[in-house]
Amino acid sequence: ADQNADIFDEDIMALVSDEQHAHDNEYYRFVSLAQQSETGEKPRAKVVFSMGGKEVSSEGSGNGPVDAVIHAIESVVQSEAEFVLFSINAITGGTEAQGEVTIRLSKSGRIVNGMGADVDIMVATTKAYLSALTKLHSKIEKLNPQKSLEAAAAS
Repeated sequence: ADQNADIFDEDIMALVSDEQHAHDNEYYRFVSLAQQSETGEKPRAKVVFSMGGKEVSSEGSGNGPVDAVIHAIESVVQSEAEFVLFSINAITGGTEAQGEVTIRLSKSGRIVNGMGADVDIMVATTKAYLSALTKLHSKIEKLNPQKSLEAAAAS
């Protein structure tokens, strides 16, 4: 919204939502992104993020810009999570719209959604992936209470 000439209610809601997610016990936190994508060349990304309060920098390449970002993060994190869903939605209209990215990851039967919003869709993608990784890392969030109850009853 700070880069747009017009600010819409949806922009403010997305920024507030994104900011709330960014501070809710995030183990992985976005710092910065530099990426290069050129016709005929393999896309590259350099991602700086904090992991448990320690800032790390990683680089990766891939078949596309999203793949390059994921490879850069995974070169450090090594989550072994399965990438299940990638979704982009424009929050407002026009070419200066905020984009909201949802990424779904699965690991050991656990499924989590990460969300990120930004006018730069690759920044939104990076934030969404780190958000999903934070949820996978978290022991608090229980996405399948039925299994938790069954495990508790068995013990």
